[in-house]
Amino acid sequence: MKKHIVVIEGDGIGPEVTRQAVRVLDAIAEYYGHEFTYQYCLMGADAIDKTGNPLPDETIAASLNSDAILFGAIGHPKFDNDPSAKVRPEQGLLKLRKSLQLFANIRPVTSYTSLQHLSPLKVDRLEGVDFIIFRELTGGIYFGKKTLSEDGQTASDDCVYTRDEIARISHLAFQYAQKRRKKLTLVDKANVLETSRLWRRVVQEISTEYKDVQVDYLFVDNAAMQLMINPKQFDVILTENMFGDIISDEASVLSGSLGMLPSASIGTGAALFEPIHGSYPQAAGKDIANPIGSILSAALLLEHFDLKKEATRIREAVSWTLENGFVTKDIDPTNFYFMSTIGELISDFVSGKIPGAINKENIELRKSTII
Repeated sequence: MKKHIVVIEGDGIGPEVTRQAVRVLDAIAEYYGHEFTYQYCLMGADAIDKTGNPLPDETIAASLNSDAILFGAIGHPKFDNDPSAKVRPEQGLLKLRKSLQLFANIRPVTSYTSLQHLSPLKVDRLEGVDFIIFRELTGGIYFGKKTLSEDGQTASDDCVYTRDEIARISHLAFQYAQKRRKKLTLVDKANVLETSRLWRRVVQEISTEYKDVQVDYLFVDNAAMQLMINPKQFDVILTENMFGDIISDEASVLSGSLGMLPSASIGTGAALFEPIHGSYPQAAGKDIANPIGSILSAALLLEHFDLKKEATRIREAVSWTLENGFVTKDIDPTNFYFMSTIGELISDFVSGKIPGAINKENIELRKSTII
């Protein structure tokens, strides 16, 4: 199979983790006889520094003509700490989502047995956790009209949704639920927000087309609590843009680290794949970030190409590294391995070099035990 992939490394640790994902994709291509070509494009703070634009037109054009996009991370402290900045890195990602009509962000959440001790939750609450969050991505408060009064003392952000925007992601979520455990939970704030009441009406209407799927409704504050009390109750969670942004980051504690979770953004154009973590500029250039979220995003990319066997091999490789204690600093601050080492190990596993040819002593030499 031949596929053309746009790579947007982004800011902070984005370039480093993305390079490890590309490394693993190259190993997959070689092992299974595929051909992946890459086109590197700019977005975010890096793009602002080089072009003055958080999303150059060239990046949009390349993305529209690609088979998929692999993205790293976005953001920089010099913009985060300047509320008056008119041009911001995040504008690039929001515009790309709109340009490609990436209306659904899909975030799988899995608990790894070997990492359960890292979660603040008790182990018995983590066993069997396996759910997917469907976050609407192109509507809501992030894209609503924004106002600031002339005296700078009053501000507003409109939250707007249409029936069609809600329906298209709802159908997708129901279809995924049918392939899983046939349970869907809508997370909203219908007791307060008119947009949430519209969400609930539309989902109730659509649910009649999916009679085999059980539908539950939770207010977002209760859902946030339930994620910690009993996360295994969830199968498919469906929610709007801002609520999805918040609860998916909350759910990251179930896996042991924010650096572990991948995501896919799909819609009418080429799909985009990225880890859910931010740019983490404090770790940039130190080879200590966790590349697994990005590598698992590459696995989602392969599934999008219907390369399920290849995606499974990446997940097996990730599980092997975790089970054998090959983890980055966010997981074990004392006995950790460099990000590039983890990427190399996963690539070697994919290529069939592990187990058997592994030399533990050589890997030990590349491990840092200094905090």
